[in-house]
Amino acid sequence: MKVLMDAGPWLPVPPRGYGGLENVVATLTTQLRRRGHTVVLGTVGDSELPCDGRVAPFPTGQFARLAAPYPEVTGIAHTHAQAMAREIARQAAAGTPFDLVHTHLEVVGPAVLAALGPGAPPVLHTLHWDLRRNADFYASFDGGGRVFYAGVSDSQVARGPELLRRQTLGAVPLAVPIPDQPPAPPEERLESVLMLSRICEVKGTDVALRACRAAGVPLVLAGPVGGQPDRPALDAALADPSSPVAGYPDVRWFREHVEPLLDDGFARWIGSVSGTEKDDLLRRSRAVLFPIRWPEPGGTAVCEALAAGTPVVAHPLGCLPSLVDDGITGFLAEDEDAFAVALRHLDDLDPADCAADARRRFAPTVMADGYERLYAEVLCRSDAIEAA
Repeated sequence: MKVLMDAGPWLPVPPRGYGGLENVVATLTTQLRRRGHTVVLGTVGDSELPCDGRVAPFPTGQFARLAAPYPEVTGIAHTHAQAMAREIARQAAAGTPFDLVHTHLEVVGPAVLAALGPGAPPVLHTLHWDLRRNADFYASFDGGGRVFYAGVSDSQVARGPELLRRQTLGAVPLAVPIPDQPPAPPEERLESVLMLSRICEVKGTDVALRACRAAGVPLVLAGPVGGQPDRPALDAALADPSSPVAGYPDVRWFREHVEPLLDDGFARWIGSVSGTEKDDLLRRSRAVLFPIRWPEPGGTAVCEALAAGTPVVAHPLGCLPSLVDDGITGFLAEDEDAFAVALRHLDDLDPADCAADARRRFAPTVMADGYERLYAEVLCRSDAIEAA
């Protein structure tokens, strides 16, 4: 099968630090190519993932621009989607058409691809988001029997509008690379716990800071703020009178609710991490925290933590109850006080249980199996429409 895998214009594939969607694309693309499929990647110019061709209208990732006011960024996704449409037409004209397009570009991806008409290849669109965002689109978009959805969890799809649910072929849980190393033993673990995420209100960074202080557990924050990868980048942007960064909502929230609680001896922000530094932090932290304030649809970072053999402490929202086996691979804490209590009982959890559960449920082969089934369903349904 020849697939156009559209990761969107936001981050390179694989990402260099933060980037759940791009990690999913990297993992799935690698597995599909191992199974003999041809995969052309729609991405940005600095992506380094091996593939069978690239379409990259932007030389670098555009993620940092997302926090700017809407009029300044609205054209980015459309520019990217137009390049995907041109590549589809080019391959068809060359007699080497795509069998299927798998897009991960929110809203603009399915909208533009549906507009190409019945002569274009069928489309599977993976939903990586809380479906309350852009709810009007999902409540009204009709793929015409050629564009279909895949969810990343059953709870996510269940929250979607009726029309979206009718066009959804199933939910494929996210996967992450399974480390070769066994879980770190207690003597190799840090004293600290970890938050590996974008630092913002919906991720509950302030909850983690207060709960950790109440429990006497040090905390490391690893992730960007308002598109800025680390403290030097943020400080430079804030010092520049022409930079809009100071007005970004995530930056304002960070300065008011997170920065006053940081203390290098207890709670530290180390910026975005990637590669061996990220792997080492995941493996050696006592736990990874997810005090989220939103119905998390997929939870890539949760899967990464468990695959590293590191327990998870989280609020039971969205897909988290389906990922964390409460009392076995982590704790589901209803509120901030319960979060602090859970942090005092981390030694009750066995890292080997976390790693074993992740290998069974979140291995890349499991996700690839799921998507191959959905690809077959997409082709079957689109063929039936053409034959009718």
